[in-house]
Amino acid sequence: MKHGFFLSIALAALLSACAHSPSEAPQDPPSDVGHASAPDISAMDPQRDIVLAVANPIEPPSTHAGSSLLGYTPHALYGAGERAVSNLAALKQQYGLHEVAGWPIKALQVYCVVLEPPAGVARDSVIKALAKDDRVQLVQPLQDYAVYSDNAQDAHPYNDPYVNLQRGFVETDAAIAQNTSQGAGVHIAIVDTGADTMHPDLRGRISDTHNEVDDNASSFNRDSHGTEVAGIIAADGDNHRGIVGIAPQSIVSIYKACWYSQLPNSGARCNSFTLAKALAAIIDTNARIINLSLGGPADPLLGKLLDHLLSQGRIVVAALPPSGAVDGFPDNAPGVIVVRTSSASPAPPGVLSAPGNDILTTQPGGGYDFTSGSSMAAAHVSGIAALLLSLSPRLDARTVHDLLLRSSKTSHGVLQVNAAAAVTALGHMQKTNR
Repeated sequence: MKHGFFLSIALAALLSACAHSPSEAPQDPPSDVGHASAPDISAMDPQRDIVLAVANPIEPPSTHAGSSLLGYTPHALYGAGERAVSNLAALKQQYGLHEVAGWPIKALQVYCVVLEPPAGVARDSVIKALAKDDRVQLVQPLQDYAVYSDNAQDAHPYNDPYVNLQRGFVETDAAIAQNTSQGAGVHIAIVDTGADTMHPDLRGRISDTHNEVDDNASSFNRDSHGTEVAGIIAADGDNHRGIVGIAPQSIVSIYKACWYSQLPNSGARCNSFTLAKALAAIIDTNARIINLSLGGPADPLLGKLLDHLLSQGRIVVAALPPSGAVDGFPDNAPGVIVVRTSSASPAPPGVLSAPGNDILTTQPGGGYDFTSGSSMAAAHVSGIAALLLSLSPRLDARTVHDLLLRSSKTSHGVLQVNAAAAVTALGHMQKTNR
């Protein structure tokens, strides 16, 4: 059953990612009574609910009589301001809307809510009416998303027992590339399901976690898709266990925005609400690479947040949808590096190819197994991008994309990214530019 979700001080730990400062806490909510627990994300209805944003300007610093602005800074709190509270209350009353959840997005200076239209009223008609209301900054359907998964030089001599079974690691010559770079110091944000932070090959490799779905730490560690992606990118090397990540010295953050339903054999899903919270949380971090092994329809709110991240110089790596069409979120945004699973058929223009079939990687509970999908291909590219950024931190997304495309090599009859060739090409480029 859906219930209201309001930004109280008790929820600061959950929503602080939207503003990201430890000193920041949400102000009073735009409704009457809140709940201390997280909303039931899985109960949100992508066929019925809507996402709405109202202006929520950052309040200017207060001053005392006779004082100047020197020594005063804007208030650390960023929650629902008076204007947002008033407008939301009026909108809900006028249109008969029920609030499901709400949160502030500081970077866009808006307050967002997930709303349920009144019974018997078509969602499209409510959205059309709200779009004409001057108090509304943005209104759209709550949309559904899914992860893309089906279940000459001497290389670094790893002691990890399964390294030779890692198809992607071997085919991209990652061991050779790691003689030069292992991704040290590069921060990668993985927006996905949760991941097994206690896995022997991931313990100590994941620096921080953020659960934008619920308060269940147990389910976070049982999630398979995020565990698989994290293993491909950053599994520990030379620890006499399992596998080796493409960038084993990178810094990894996990943002859980996707979850598994209770239905058997169902994949993980996400929605506009959880993905927006994750992207907003990343804005105030130093993550250079954002791995989005997921996708779905184009989305105005997510598009704005993605554009903001790209304008900050982030390198966003996305998985090509199973349909092969580049027309949704996040694959259709200019500047996003889109990756497909290597295939003998030509890739769409600008799309990179990387190993994505029968990829051995980490599994919850300390295990390992093979998995397939463009999700895994994207993870390989995120790892290789980290190798390059560790050597040249000022690289932008276009340069990384072009380097990877230009240095791609044929392996087993298919053209795909190659870590060793990309690192070599970067070295040549640096010498030329000196």
